[in-house]
Amino acid sequence: MKKNNKHRYVKQLEGEVKSGQTSRREFLRKSVLLGMSIPVAYGLTGLSMSESVFADNAKKGGNFRVSMRVQEMSDPALFEWSYPSNVARHVIEPLVQMGNDGLARPKLLESWQASDDLKTWTLNLRQNVTWSNGDEFIADDVIFNINRWLDPKTGSSMQSQLISLTHEVDTGEKNDDGSTKMSRVAMPGAVKRIDKHTVQLTLNKADIAIPEALSSFTALIVNRNFTGDFSSNPVGTGAFELVNIEVGVSAILKRRADGLYWGGDALLDQITYVDLGDDTSVDLAAYVSDQIDYSYQVSADQVQAYETIPFIELLSAKSATTGIARMNVTQKPFDDVRVRRAVALAVDNERVLTIGYQDLGSIAENHHVSPIHPEYAPLPKLSRNIDKAKALLAQAGYPNGIDLVIDCSASPSWQTNTCLAIADQVRAAGINLRVNIMPGGSYWDVWNTTPFGLTEWNHRPLGVQVLNLAYRTGAPWNETGYANPEFDRLLDQALTILDAKERSKVVLKLEKILQDDAVMVQPFWLNSYSAVNKRVKNVVLHPSFEHDFNKVWIDA
Repeated sequence: MKKNNKHRYVKQLEGEVKSGQTSRREFLRKSVLLGMSIPVAYGLTGLSMSESVFADNAKKGGNFRVSMRVQEMSDPALFEWSYPSNVARHVIEPLVQMGNDGLARPKLLESWQASDDLKTWTLNLRQNVTWSNGDEFIADDVIFNINRWLDPKTGSSMQSQLISLTHEVDTGEKNDDGSTKMSRVAMPGAVKRIDKHTVQLTLNKADIAIPEALSSFTALIVNRNFTGDFSSNPVGTGAFELVNIEVGVSAILKRRADGLYWGGDALLDQITYVDLGDDTSVDLAAYVSDQIDYSYQVSADQVQAYETIPFIELLSAKSATTGIARMNVTQKPFDDVRVRRAVALAVDNERVLTIGYQDLGSIAENHHVSPIHPEYAPLPKLSRNIDKAKALLAQAGYPNGIDLVIDCSASPSWQTNTCLAIADQVRAAGINLRVNIMPGGSYWDVWNTTPFGLTEWNHRPLGVQVLNLAYRTGAPWNETGYANPEFDRLLDQALTILDAKERSKVVLKLEKILQDDAVMVQPFWLNSYSAVNKRVKNVVLHPSFEHDFNKVWIDA
């Protein structure tokens, strides 16, 4: 396949957008997904492209101090949250970067092309990229990383995002029930080196989410000689070097000293991540005492306070970030769908939004697909029904009610407030829900094993991407333990459909399955907030809270 080939469907899309058959936003999303460059795609729509750029008056130097939890960061393929990824992203980079506009941009890739049937993806690597140890960035690096992600021994969530590169094989072992134990591994020939700067992915079925998957915070590219502990040997292609990390205290990044960063020198001398603990209200005092310049996240109950401080700019973004109060369907009593449905029926999501997040968001529908996802399909409004909840509990063997516990993180405070609001709601149905508030680090030790817990899920650009990560049978991040062959089959089907309107017809069925099986109470979608000292320039809030400070500068 020639690198300059234009996908057949892009040519059709160009005609459709000119005639008004396709919206400009939909044209942007589809054409970029299929390999058209961002500037060309924007040019054909007439829309303005907002990009972070160096300003003429930008100044070099300074230490940018960021308040954020500093977590262990040994293996980037196993990151479970944005915190370690935000530090690492300045040292190691993804193949694809998701912009604030929801469009996938080449990063360590120069471009990509998809075949007409969306089963072959050609990745054209950026050339003249040098690792900080002097190695040249080549196809072997990409192949090494993708093979690691697909290896079940690694345990990366990337395997479920790239499931179309895998197949199931007999392990030769037996499950406890005597059935054959299967494992999912990379298909032979799925990842192929075409030449030094070209890699080809051959899928077993069409998958429209490949670029989005390669932009995930678990998809940062490590050197081909990586041995498992990034923090002890932080070799990277990025603009910064990791010079020190102390978990729970700080992480220090300095501008790369060799001057060989492919994107040109960053402006900042240093980025210092400072861990101020679970209580995000501490950030306010840290601003006043000039200890920090930026906050990773501002909780909804602090928004008004930040708005009163004249030297702070409050940043906001509409996103598909949410909190999922999910029940593990493999653990009692949540293995009984009647109990799960009773919990869901006892909650008024609109009321929880008011109490838990100060109405600074939008109501969700207990299925984890957001109205801002292109394939979202609306379902009838959920209604609280206490009588039906009580009846279901009685049928399940709990005529006098039931005692439950929900685990949640102490920070940010909206998570605790949301759990307390849910506990107050379900009491009317005879559900005595105790809220177990845990330090953030402790919660992340148990988030995918606790029987009932509230987990914050970051924004993803596609609904099918979220469903693949969180609810597919056997996925590493399937914290509900949910396993439904019909759900998996429909999800496979949805991932083959490029047109969002057509895909939404299948996604509607997926949403309804999750609602009916009641694996979660999902009260609302968050408007996301962070804050920055106004002397810091060119900072934008990414919908996924991703940090990319290469073009940030300080007007000291």
